[in-house]
This record gives sequence, structure tokens and C-alpha cells, in this order.
Amino acid sequence: MNARRPLTIFYLFLCKMPANRFLFLLLLPAILISFSGCGVYSLSGATIEGKNINIHQLENTARNVVPSLSTTLTTKIRSRILSQTGLKPVTIDDADYDISGNITGYEVTVTGAQSVQATKNRLTISIQVTFKNKLNDKADFTQTFTRFSDFDASQILQNVENALIQDIGSQLADDIFNKAFVNW
Repeated sequence: MNARRPLTIFYLFLCKMPANRFLFLLLLPAILISFSGCGVYSLSGATIEGKNINIHQLENTARNVVPSLSTTLTTKIRSRILSQTGLKPVTIDDADYDISGNITGYEVTVTGAQSVQATKNRLTISIQVTFKNKLNDKADFTQTFTRFSDFDASQILQNVENALIQDIGSQLADDIFNKAFVNW
């Protein structure tokens, strides 16, 4: 076999490759090195060192109680965390991470008014969350997260309530996830 053949194939491979793939191959070692180290990193920027998490059902202590709110918000938070971290959900007290909390606020207020008539209403939901990281006590926190969504005053709350709760729940789940795992 000709000794020059492997060099010729390598030369053709590099010269005939589109520039973006060539650039990717040059940067690949740097990308792989940046993902090494302690902890597991997700594409969301989260640093995950543990293996499991206990996410407790939120208790609804708000003045206005919507029967499905606790389950809906707990499910949103659980889905966001589990889909982004790869942590195993458990119901034991000595989990690596532990999240509990209360729904402390559920209020509808008027936000926009034209002369004497309201044009917009706002649904605001607040959750007080306690996060415990058994692997790093400095990452523990207790914090209230508040989000809102506006809707036309001409609409009846019961007609738009589920959609508003889903929207606000997603925002709250993102906030809690970022605080617990991304350290924003």
C-alpha cells in the first residue's frame, strides 16, 4: 500500500469539508474540555451534583383558594426540574435536594383603567419556596416568587383562569429552577 494514501485521504477530507463543519471540529476539543470537571452540567446551564430530589406538594395558604392550583403548580415545578436535570424523584427525607413551599397569594386586581372603566385585570400568584441542598448548605434558600398575567376586564376570570394559571405556573417553575440550579 502506498504510504501517501492516508495523507491524501486526510487532505481531501479537510479540503472538501464545508467550513462550518471544519470550524466545529476545531472547536470540539474546547467544547468537550469545558464540560469536564465536578458536577453534571445540563444545556440549561444548571449544575447538578446530586442524584435525587424530593418535591413536596405545595400547600395552598392563600386567602383565595382554587382547588386545583396546588396540584397544577406542583406539577409544573416538578416537570421543569425533572426534565432539565435528570434527577430521580423520590419521597424520602434524605434526598440530595428537597423543595417544599406554600402558595401564599392568589389575587385579581385592576391594572388598566380608561376613565372610570377597567380595561385590564391582573391575576397574581405568589409561592414561598424552601430549597434544601444536602450536598451544599450554602445553596439553601427560602424565597417568595411572584408572577402575574393580565387579561381583558371584559373576560370572566373563570373562562381564562386555567390558561392564566398555566402561564404563571410556567414562569414560576422557571424562576424556582433558575434559583435552585442555575444560581441566577
